[in-house]
Amino acid sequence: MSSSGAAGLLYPLLGACLWAAVVAYKPVIIVHGLFDSSGDFKNLQRFINESHPGTNVTVIDLFDRSASLQPMWKQVEGFKDAVYPIMQNAADGVHFICYSQGGLVCRGILSTLSDHNVHSFISLSSPQAGQYGDTDYLKYLFPQFVKSNLYHLCYTAVGQRVSICNYWNDPHHKDLYVNSSDYLALLNGERPSPNSTEWKKNFLMIKKLVLIGGPDDGVITPWQSSQFGFYNDNETVVEMQHQDLYLSDFFGLKTLAARGDVIICSVPGVEHVWWHSNETVFHSCIERWLV
Repeated sequence: MSSSGAAGLLYPLLGACLWAAVVAYKPVIIVHGLFDSSGDFKNLQRFINESHPGTNVTVIDLFDRSASLQPMWKQVEGFKDAVYPIMQNAADGVHFICYSQGGLVCRGILSTLSDHNVHSFISLSSPQAGQYGDTDYLKYLFPQFVKSNLYHLCYTAVGQRVSICNYWNDPHHKDLYVNSSDYLALLNGERPSPNSTEWKKNFLMIKKLVLIGGPDDGVITPWQSSQFGFYNDNETVVEMQHQDLYLSDFFGLKTLAARGDVIICSVPGVEHVWWHSNETVFHSCIERWLV
């Protein structure tokens, strides 16, 4: 074969390789929520593969169903072990999509993993500022309690062995929450921790924080917790920008916002169990951050 003929074959091949390199998408890691399992995310996987063909999507199959009630720090360590090899094999980094309770698991990973390479952290209807509501989940888990008295259980050593109690945030018993929460109060910097400076540095390594939620969620209470809003002691919602955890920049939220890297995406008409299966949510709030 002549050299020109070889070149004629080589150049298109090189072009194809370059094109593949240009459009290669970062791997996506999905972390599920309370009572979920990896099989619940088939629609989300399909949306990703249709919009970004060839994306390596991994739904971590750990702490499924009732195992999702295990303590949050235990889940953080388990999920961390599962996601770390994926990160190590992704030279250009990865994206997190973390649903419901999984959004708080991912916060724990991002805060404690000093060499993570997460670009977009997409928090999908996750109680980032805590949970305080009489939901079906609460009635199922603690039939003898309502929101106003669950603190009697949650703010004890026994209660803190149940995941939901790790982020139960009773606005009428703030001191108990701050002193008893082994997870959220530490992550949010509401209780001092010797690790807080390191955790903040690690968390700020993300490139984008996407906070997705909506007024018809029906589970996350208040729904604005998905965007770091929460109740004051009168159960009036105080938005993120007026929360102490934002103003004091305990874990880097205000710094991220100042960088222009906090994206708020609110979608009405979506019930909690449908966030990961709603195509409008995907195209409006998620798709553009998976590049």
